[in-house]
This record gives sequence, structure tokens and C-alpha cells, in this order.
Amino acid sequence: MKCTQMDDRSIVNGATRRSVIRIGALASLALGIPGARAQAWPSKPVRLIVTFPPGGSSDIVARLIAPSLSASLGQSVVVENRPGAGATLGAAEVARAVPDGHTFMLSNTAPISLSPFMLDKAPYDPIKSFTHVAYIGAVPNCFVVHPSVPAKTMGEFIAWAKAQKEPINYGSGGVGSIGHIVGEMMRTEAGISLQHIGYKGSAPMHNDLVGGIIKFAIDTLPQNIPFMQANKLRGLAVTSPKRSPMANDLPTVTEVGLPKLVAENFFGLSGPAGLPAGVVEAMHRHIQTALKDPKVAKTLEDTGIATRSMTVDQFQQFVSQQVADWSPAVKASGAKLG
Repeated sequence: MKCTQMDDRSIVNGATRRSVIRIGALASLALGIPGARAQAWPSKPVRLIVTFPPGGSSDIVARLIAPSLSASLGQSVVVENRPGAGATLGAAEVARAVPDGHTFMLSNTAPISLSPFMLDKAPYDPIKSFTHVAYIGAVPNCFVVHPSVPAKTMGEFIAWAKAQKEPINYGSGGVGSIGHIVGEMMRTEAGISLQHIGYKGSAPMHNDLVGGIIKFAIDTLPQNIPFMQANKLRGLAVTSPKRSPMANDLPTVTEVGLPKLVAENFFGLSGPAGLPAGVVEAMHRHIQTALKDPKVAKTLEDTGIATRSMTVDQFQQFVSQQVADWSPAVKASGAKLG
């Protein structure tokens, strides 16, 4: 019987090939992606959808964390603004996306907790249509008036509003925004006549408010601070449970007798339903890394966004609770999109 001698290099190369295949399979399993030949993630630029126009709080947060995410992921993170229909257009785009870890949304209160309940038929389910990956932070809203309004306090404003013959126009960053809903709730709670004016973002709303075209607005606090400091606008109250360090002189809605108006706008990262578990865990870890970046942390603090650590499960529970808390208020307000 003739024996065949095998080259040592063949044995080594064969073992190497088997090792590579095994490692690839393990990596695929770790990411929750079937098949040993699955590509490493991310294999292309990652899209980060913002459901509001440029310049608002959501856009600021997205563009702040994108460079840090790009560095840790080793791929570009491209911020794309997809506003419209009370922030549901961009959210619906994410809900329809392939769940391969390359499309995410800078999720926030409007497209998750508010706008779907203002539509006769929502294009997505705020819980089932998404994988909610990471909590980032929250920011309070504030009530601001043009300096021509004689009121210096919320009580004086309510008395002034009741004395007017016509409804008071109030501005917000858009139909379906948290400012819109809080305004509708305020109309009931304070017993005043208000008419909502929904703008396409906070920037055009501020143009009209500072210019005196509208006299009253409900908007996120940070972007109103410069106007208040320049005496172009006057703050009346904030919607946070406690006073904000950014504007400690402004009372909370609870202090002024309107506790049902406590409302903060949260920010998080969400992807389409069905994201692989490994991608969810990795992206959650990358978000935590971004939030620990000194520059990112300082900027968030300076803009009044309070961060808080949550696990993936805790964030998913948080979103479910937000929907449970806000959907009845939205429906009761009668606010509609379209």
C-alpha cells in the first residue's frame, strides 16, 4: 500500500481556512445574522434620520453624536433630515427600512408618543415597528412671549389671555410636536382660548415670534435661552418637574398651578423592528461611548439636555410608558394631523 505524504503547509493552510470560517460563523451568530458568509457590520455608511428640519433640538443632538459614532463604528454616520406630517414621514421611512443596522432614527417624543395618535391611520406602530436601542436624554419645554405682551408671570398671562376678544395664536416647531400638544392641554387646563400655528421647525417660528407676528410660543428651552438673554423674548415657565439649571429663575408648571403640563422631550436611538441582537447591543454600546465623550457631554449639558443611563430593556420600557402616558392626552386634545 502506497502512502501519500502531505505537505505541512497544506495542513496549516487547511487549518487556517477552517479557523477563518469558524470565526466568521461565530461573528455572524454574535450579531444575530444568519450565515457564515454574512458581511461585517457596518459594511457601509449608517443613516441617522432626523424627523425635524435642521436647527431644532433633535437635529442638534444628531449632529453632535454623529462624529463620535463615526469614529467608533469605523463608518460614516450621515445625518438626514426627513421632516413632515408631524415627524411621521421620517419615522415611517425608518420603520420600512431593512433591519440590517444601517438605518436609525434620532427618536423623540413627537413621532413616538404623539403624532401617531393624531392620524386616522398611523403608518407605523410606535412600539412594534421599531427596535428602540438607546436613550440619550431629555429637554424641557418652556412658555415664552413677545416683550409686547404685558404679562410677567404665567398667572398674569392667563388673565391677559382671558381678557382678549380673539384666541391667542401660539407657535410651535410643528403640528404634532410636544409644544403643540402641551398648548392644547393648556387651553383646557387654564381655560383660555388658544389657536395653534404649526411651523416647519423652530427657526421660522422664532422669526415670527421675535418679530411680533405671533405673541406666544411653546418650545424646547435651550433654543429660547439666547432670545431671553437678549430680552427679545420673555420666559414664563418650564415644563420640567424641577427648575432647569439653564433658567433657574423660571418656575415650573407645577409651581404655577398647572401640574398636568409637565412634559419633557426625550431623545433616543431607534431602528426598524427586527434588528439583530448583536447590532442592538453594539450600537447601544457605541451610543454610551459617544455620551461619555467630554466634548459631547459638555455640549449636551450646555444645551440643557439631561442625559441618563438606561439599558436597552429599560429604554424599551420607557418608550412603552411614554406611549401609555401621552396617547390618551393626545386623543383627548382633539389634535389632528392633516
